[in-house]
Amino acid sequence: MTICEIKEFVKDDLARVRELIDFSLRSGIELLDDTNRALLSRPSKGLRPLLSILTAYACAGELSEDSYRFAAAVELLHNATLLHDDVADESPTRRGKPTVNTILGSSASVLLGDFWLVRAMDRILDSPQGTLMIRFFAKTLSDLAEGEMLQLQKAACGDTSEEDYMKIIYYKTASLFELSAVSGAKSVNASEEMVSVARTYARNLGLAFQIKDDIFDYSAGAEIGKPVGSDLLEQKITLPLIAAMAASTPSQEAEIRSMVAEIPNNPSRVDEIREFVFSHNGIEYSVKRMEVLLEEAKAALAAFPEGEGRMRLEAVADYVSERKI
Repeated sequence: MTICEIKEFVKDDLARVRELIDFSLRSGIELLDDTNRALLSRPSKGLRPLLSILTAYACAGELSEDSYRFAAAVELLHNATLLHDDVADESPTRRGKPTVNTILGSSASVLLGDFWLVRAMDRILDSPQGTLMIRFFAKTLSDLAEGEMLQLQKAACGDTSEEDYMKIIYYKTASLFELSAVSGAKSVNASEEMVSVARTYARNLGLAFQIKDDIFDYSAGAEIGKPVGSDLLEQKITLPLIAAMAASTPSQEAEIRSMVAEIPNNPSRVDEIREFVFSHNGIEYSVKRMEVLLEEAKAALAAFPEGEGRMRLEAVADYVSERKI
């Protein structure tokens, strides 16, 4: 099932979420409104609000007003962090388009990210559960910041282990997937058991999603909106490389880590490191690790009632495995 087919079941609900996002971003300031419209016009998978809406359906078979509020807030929060990330990473493009950082500068990108973040908080506080839900969103924001700092620390040291890597991708990616599903469950007053199921499913899904992204960084021709090898250029040691080093000798691992440290002054090292990953089965290991996580995600869904919501959440896991972008 394609992502478009998955969305078909909730297309009217996602349209309401989009309308709420549009409403949330109105300001009356021409530059701000024009920039927001341009960002919203860009293609997006919209996976996080989709996950929130589908989880609400899986738990209760229906949605509430909070379902729309929380789904909109999750997407606003996600895009706020991307605007900030583009400044931190000095990214010239995102999804194949110039970043706000490139067009208007880092100050504008930070301010715009702040604006989206505040509007996300507004949507949460519109809810009778707002005070409680703010804590969930605040925890995710803290995770995102901690993950970014841990990744920077490890990139500087060049000593990232698989345990470090899994912690980083939980903080930077899976925590927001987790928030999406948990907020969807909370929006329909699901039981704590169902909230726990939603958390387990989404955490494993998010980890798998990021592993897939990190596999793309080594795969020529992947249309993911960033150049192949861009993570390596930033000295990020991700699972394919970690797995390849684990399958090598200690001296080979030391040599590869030394090459990673040299990348800022010798970018050609990227091609050598990619060849090492392919020759030491780093991609194969990563694919297997991803598939195990996706099976665990789907297994968790057995606790949900049978229905369209649960079936579509299973399809999302299959989509993550099979996606090309």
